[in-house]
Amino acid sequence: MAGSSLVLSDDSRLSALDQTLYKFERVLALISGLAVFSLMVLAVISVGGRNLFNAPLPGYVDWIEQAMPLIAFMGISFTQRDGGHIRMDMLVGALKGRALWAVEFITTAVILLLVALLLWGSWAHFQRSFDFAAPLWSRDSSIDIGLPLWPGKILAPVAFSVLCLRLLLQLYAYAQAFVKNNDHPVGVPMVADAATQAVMEAEHVSGHDD
Repeated sequence: MAGSSLVLSDDSRLSALDQTLYKFERVLALISGLAVFSLMVLAVISVGGRNLFNAPLPGYVDWIEQAMPLIAFMGISFTQRDGGHIRMDMLVGALKGRALWAVEFITTAVILLLVALLLWGSWAHFQRSFDFAAPLWSRDSSIDIGLPLWPGKILAPVAFSVLCLRLLLQLYAYAQAFVKNNDHPVGVPMVADAATQAVMEAEHVSGHDD
């Protein structure tokens, strides 16, 4: 079990790929958390400057717009790996064996199709904004201080690309579990009962989830 996420690991190639991708996903999630912290710092600076010197931080809203993709997208693959997204655990938890893995495979495939479409659309959105011949390589900019918008727009396809890799890995794991009728596949989040979830939450709060 990896941490408190109920994702099993072993010495297989699939597990090694899972662990390697997970390390990168954790870095992206850390960047997302740092973006949240940075916005808190900017808020203190802006409010303090307004109250003390009657001079709020210039372009505060522009910086928020730039940071929002970091907050919204960078942690989605990390959350998918740990099974943290909203899902019908009461329904899925009632299934066992090949029926469970078939349902997990189908739902993951649907998610992959949706994410692939989002990846295609977000990349096209970035391309409309980026231009080597334009100043700061940008065809558009923020309203207040003129920040180029393409750095924020490229974050969405980057995050969706990583999520696609995660979903492909999970599809392979579910297919392998279905073929082998494996009760404990690696690299995918397992459904935990209420008692197990309570223990996991207690370990997380107490700081013993390493």
